[in-house]
Amino acid sequence: MSKTTQFDAIVIGSGITGGWAAKELTEKGLKTLVLERGRLIEHQKDYINEFTAPWQAANRGLPDRELDERDYAVQSKIERGAFSWANRQFWINDRENPYEQVKPFRWHRTNVLGGRSLTWGRQSYRWGDDDFKANLRDGHGNDWPIRYADLAPWYTHVEKFIGVSGQPEGLPNFPDGHYLPPMEMTAVEKALKQSIEAKWKDRRVTIGRVANLTVEHNGRGPCQYRSICNRGCSFGAYFSSLSSTLPAAQKTGNLTVRADSVVEAIEVDPKTKQATGVRIIDAKTGQRMTYRAKVIFLCASTFGSVQILLQSRSATNPNGIGNHSDVLGRYLIDHHGVGAFAEIPGFEDSNYRGRRATGILIPRYRNLGGQDADADFTRGYGFQGGAMRDDWTNTAALTDDFGAGMKHNIARPGKWIAFLGAFGEQLPQAHNRVTLNDKKPGGFGLPQLSFDVAYGENERRMAVDAGKQAEQMLIAAGAKRVQLIPGACAARHFDSRDGRRPHGQ
Repeated sequence: MSKTTQFDAIVIGSGITGGWAAKELTEKGLKTLVLERGRLIEHQKDYINEFTAPWQAANRGLPDRELDERDYAVQSKIERGAFSWANRQFWINDRENPYEQVKPFRWHRTNVLGGRSLTWGRQSYRWGDDDFKANLRDGHGNDWPIRYADLAPWYTHVEKFIGVSGQPEGLPNFPDGHYLPPMEMTAVEKALKQSIEAKWKDRRVTIGRVANLTVEHNGRGPCQYRSICNRGCSFGAYFSSLSSTLPAAQKTGNLTVRADSVVEAIEVDPKTKQATGVRIIDAKTGQRMTYRAKVIFLCASTFGSVQILLQSRSATNPNGIGNHSDVLGRYLIDHHGVGAFAEIPGFEDSNYRGRRATGILIPRYRNLGGQDADADFTRGYGFQGGAMRDDWTNTAALTDDFGAGMKHNIARPGKWIAFLGAFGEQLPQAHNRVTLNDKKPGGFGLPQLSFDVAYGENERRMAVDAGKQAEQMLIAAGAKRVQLIPGACAARHFDSRDGRRPHGQ
């Protein structure tokens, strides 16, 4: 590793934004240092369970409950199976890196080079004009200083490089982008689309726009329809820092990567009030050192970045950088929602190829441009979902047969199951905040982050409405036995992992 401590630019974090910052800076000729708190891993080489079948894994691919509860009590509770035996090595050890929950709050964190770019859901959408104008219109939050037109060319710049598959729809508040060919809907999803769009003219059902390649792109291979993306993908079929931006930065000869580097603070010159360097703790040795640069990009996770800013206290910034108004860490918002499962009769002669890496999407249609007459809440929601055939694991659990009869049943495709999950917008509230608790040391002796966050009445009303709407749409499509699941996160689309349909989504 280079012993140089002076660079043109420093990027804190190697995830999606950190990788992009490294690529853009190095391609402009800047000698750039990327600091990553997690350990160093390599694309392809360190996806150690990418091709491991469940029956070849410890516990036959079932959770190690004792280990997960001891070391991954938060990460192992992630919905949609993002955490598993196959990628446990990517996630942070919760026992060694605790945080405080004044109210229950799951902070999902990886701890390797590439960060959450290795485990994200890859759904890739542009904000529309209404998204930028909502704060001004309804008074919740400050007016955005930019509009969609300002970001449109940058959306295109990103999409052209990473590769996003999707279907243009021509909707004003659901801007189209630069897309590779879309993944195909299943037969039942096509039927859902037809029935929903016929009954509700303000709704559109489309395939999810996802950063998974459907064709070769920039030297990366297309998706293999395995739907085990969160193990890492040697084909580079989904966008991650390891498969895309960091290799591009490395090619310039201007990149230095330093892993196992826990950022303690950003240093500021008291005279100029400009950031001058980054103080780190070596995760292996505990040694403290400082790296300096003219430009510093803070690209840690959302809460990781807030933590670094709060920790960067000095005489110039006694409450942390950018926190003279005590707003830093406040107005924390997250998705909320509700899900609905249902059986779809018929279509026994229809099937599909592989396990697709995305689902369907119903873009937001509630309260666009203002308040709908029948809505008792502010802002709105969209739906992700899908329709697939049940697999042998559920068929075996539900059958009364044994022996030859059971073999016959589980060898046949199961019934069709459809799912719609809402992803609703949470209103910004000053009391929803994250702070430092100096009385509770966390990882490396740094103060623990303390989360005091809860949904409000507006989110409750929105979730009730979303549940009703999901139920109505499934029934209109001929569904039977519709089951609502309160609290199901809208951002988790229906899919399959390791040949099993995840329950409780």
